Amino acid sequence: MTETNPQDLARDYIAQWNLADAAERRAAIERLWAEDGRHILQPPVEIREIAAGLGFDHTTLEARGHDAIETRVTRSYEEFVEQKGFVFRAHGDAVRLQGLVKFNWQAVAAETGDVLGGGLEILVLDDDGRISIDYMFPGA
Repeated sequence: MTETNPQDLARDYIAQWNLADAAERRAAIERLWAEDGRHILQPPVEIREIAAGLGFDHTTLEARGHDAIETRVTRSYEEFVEQKGFVFRAHGDAVRLQGLVKFNWQAVAAETGDVLGGGLEILVLDDDGRISIDYMFPGA
């Protein structure tokens, strides 16, 4: 398995969510993610509560492959960075255990530096050191 520095991976992973240029964003996704990579999100509590009220015993959201991941990252950029003025940053606590990388991230107000939220990321790497599965836990 390729030796990937967990701090570098966390930095580059978070950077993709802040990229304004669509071509740069796509290039980052192709560099970081396996072709069939999966981004799996634990949705916010309000979505889980609505799903439970409809009889679903679990809820996850998933994007698979470069195109779907690009859509996910782009929509997140548009909503949180472009419209709300957030900047995402890695917390600096990335650790690697064999093919897993775990780190925390923060959503920060670009103008004030106030931390507005964050979460936990667990990345499963393939043999080339690219992301095959991304488990995102906002609010964790």
